[in-house]
Amino acid sequence: MTALEVRNLHKRYGQHVAVDDVSFTVEEGEVFGIIGPNGAGKTTTVESIAGLRTPDSGSISVLGLDPIKDRAEVRERLGVQLQESSFPDAIKVAEALELYSSFYRNPADWRELMERLGLTEKRNTKYKALSGGQKQRLSIALALVGNPKIAILDELTTGLDPQARRDTWSLIERVRDTGVTILLVTHFMDEAERLSDRIAVIDGGRVAAVDTPAGLIAQSSAVQQVRFRVSQPLDKRVLTDLPDVINVEITEGRWLVTGRGQLLSSVAGALARVQVVAEDLRVDQRSLDDAFVAFTGRAPEFPETAKRSVD
Repeated sequence: MTALEVRNLHKRYGQHVAVDDVSFTVEEGEVFGIIGPNGAGKTTTVESIAGLRTPDSGSISVLGLDPIKDRAEVRERLGVQLQESSFPDAIKVAEALELYSSFYRNPADWRELMERLGLTEKRNTKYKALSGGQKQRLSIALALVGNPKIAILDELTTGLDPQARRDTWSLIERVRDTGVTILLVTHFMDEAERLSDRIAVIDGGRVAAVDTPAGLIAQSSAVQQVRFRVSQPLDKRVLTDLPDVINVEITEGRWLVTGRGQLLSSVAGALARVQVVAEDLRVDQRSLDDAFVAFTGRAPEFPETAKRSVD
């Protein structure tokens, strides 16, 4: 079943086109990732889905509802954790959850949610005294307190230390296992690859590709590289004559073969025919970072808060 459908979405701010004909669907129960450079239109897209912005054209269906026309009903079914969320410094964890739960007709048990997200011990702690990871867990809890069918999570681990990021990933996996559909916007390729069932790459306000993480990597992996040392002298032409091979380089006794198609099998077969053993063999593995560069022409960019955390 389709939980979310975006068709030909278009949004302009003055002369700047932020979203230009974006289309994708999200199935019930999946984690759908959105990645792309800064300014690509990711946040405008999810804010339009949440009914926080009105598109200039196109259509959005959230569980069959229009986020503008059916705003009240959509808010009952959609939980949102935005990139920047602020709460009163003095509000306590339990107070925030109890207050937000009162906004919904059929809220989740906020005490159980607090326990599930590891916040019970902080129930009487003021927001300003929470750590970065605890603030993120509270933000996620508030996105889930309405008992939503879909949760939008925008840059949920920006600014967190590596351990807090991994704890948050485990939390999102547990949320997914309860059947909640998740729309995940992130700058972190490892996060998108671990959590997402499918990913949309958005660049320049357009969808550049939609596929599984492995599918995106495969699409960008037309060129492969194999590195090894040889057990005995080898005529370079044994490999350069292979149809799958583009280039062969030899540096300090180490061979680097670049090619396409069934490169590894071709190289292994050619070496076996001349009774040469490939020692210390390594196949360079492509990653989602490589796919990101292939589709956008740019390396992934971190928000400033993420840079500070990584540094």
